Amino acid sequence: MEKTEEMIKDYSQYAQKNGFQLNSDQKTVERIINGLLRNEKEKGEKYCPCRVLSGNKEEDSKKICPCAYHKEEIAKDGKCYCGLFTK
Repeated sequence: MEKTEEMIKDYSQYAQKNGFQLNSDQKTVERIINGLLRNEKEKGEKYCPCRVLSGNKEEDSKKICPCAYHKEEIAKDGKCYCGLFTK
């Protein structure tokens, strides 16, 4: 639980520095953070829980949160694919 709260704080600061915010739905944020922690424990990295991994480490590195796609998705859709970050 402490790790979850620490990550929420870190991602919130990251979002503010980049001109967006965390999703206002706390349950959604906690679900995504728990998925990131589970992936870190099982796969060694905080892979976005919404992304399908290929098994190619170089390709999958783009899927480590914050992923390579989130800023473009926020600009286009108002949120990233998993919904962690919003405009």
